[in-house]
Amino acid sequence: MTACAIETAAGDQDGFSPRPGCVITVDGGYAARLARSGDSWFPERWTLDGPEPYAVPLPGNQPEEPGTEVQPMGDGRVLIRRHVDGRQLFALLYPTGPGTGELPLGAVECGDAEVRLLAPAPGGDRAYALVVGPRSSAVWLVAGGAFGPEHVAVIPGRCSGGGWLDREGRMLALDRELDGRTKTVVVDLERGGEVSPLLQIAADSDDRLLLADPDSGLLLIRSDAPSPGHARLGWGVLGSTLPVRFPECLRVSADCAVTPFAIQPGLVLTPESCGVALRVDGPGGTWIGIWRPAERCIRHLPAPEGWLAGAGLWTREGVLRLPYTTPATPCGVAELAVPARDEQARDEGLAETEGVRGVAGAAWRPGATAAARGAGQAGDARAAGIARVGDAGGAVDAGGAEGPGRDGAAFVLGKPPEPDPRQPGTWQPGAWQPDPSQPDPSQPDSSDPRPSEPEPSEPVPLRPVPLQQAPLGRLVTK
Repeated sequence: MTACAIETAAGDQDGFSPRPGCVITVDGGYAARLARSGDSWFPERWTLDGPEPYAVPLPGNQPEEPGTEVQPMGDGRVLIRRHVDGRQLFALLYPTGPGTGELPLGAVECGDAEVRLLAPAPGGDRAYALVVGPRSSAVWLVAGGAFGPEHVAVIPGRCSGGGWLDREGRMLALDRELDGRTKTVVVDLERGGEVSPLLQIAADSDDRLLLADPDSGLLLIRSDAPSPGHARLGWGVLGSTLPVRFPECLRVSADCAVTPFAIQPGLVLTPESCGVALRVDGPGGTWIGIWRPAERCIRHLPAPEGWLAGAGLWTREGVLRLPYTTPATPCGVAELAVPARDEQARDEGLAETEGVRGVAGAAWRPGATAAARGAGQAGDARAAGIARVGDAGGAVDAGGAEGPGRDGAAFVLGKPPEPDPRQPGTWQPGAWQPDPSQPDPSQPDSSDPRPSEPEPSEPVPLRPVPLQQAPLGRLVTK
């Protein structure tokens, strides 16, 4: 057992974002979540990289308590964190025939301090936890160490968030609250927890990192620098000399919360082309938004039925994979292929998109894994664990006025987009095609008076240098 040497935090004002419906490893091979059976909760592991997705329940001797966290490891085991009598207990779970094996890893004593598992580390062989006190925070290695939980770093201030800036699991970004302001810092885990600044847009702004892609260096941030007191979504490139930008299209509505949860990997030299998946929560429900920095619009689509909200990942080919669960399909993965604007224009008319195609070229489709598709099994959607996932609605341009898109779609801000009335009630491949006489909202309107964004130059080699002190006149671009 090890002891935590930071002070306990009062209350539950920790600044952490809500937990997603499930947690997925960096390589997309495994996922883990707390599943429900009646009034009880138990861990469940999903295997996503086989011929078809499947789930394995990992119940313990008793139901899990509220506040328990699970995280998949790269070898298929599941890390679990339990809070018991002021101690944080860590263990690895794995299936053993009809039962569940459990390998205790040790405990961290930290009283009433807030403790959260950090995002899965690259490689999948290590896992970290963040312990937050009122004046300092600590990073612990809780799985993958030689002798149980190991204290790695202490950071002055209250920290939240947590994202990886490299593929080696060395550079950890945290949002640190210090002296009344929140700024993102980088913690070098191989240099004794050395802390350096990352986001310092303005001296009196609160700047938080929401998501980062180690390949392209694309960063999604939330900051009130362009409009003090009102946080806005923006983007920048790690190591770039360009200022942070705050596109107008990312301001969906005052009563909608927009949260990025996945970035398309692999586009090393073109971060502005990376697909970004957005979770949009409004008074009427939750839906999906797809956005690219190079495009001045969000493509709004209804979420698959039973989507584990906030969970998903992109493939390098630009396919968004979303886990979902329904009574008919306890373990399923829906896929959404959203081509970039230039790719869509190039492929228009050459071949029908598999699945029901929306006005912006997006299509939910049965989501057999890459292994199944390579073996020629993609046609059997139900064998791949994918039932009907709903209809793909049309996209609207959210970059301008808050109202219907230029295609006349009656998309009401604050409510999920409705399936297109031309589409049948069930999923049917190639059911309809967009009307060529109607303008495509994903294409720029020649009558649009808004100036185009300047094209970002090729990024310099990635390095964790601060994005800071850019004049606000240049900072806020559309």
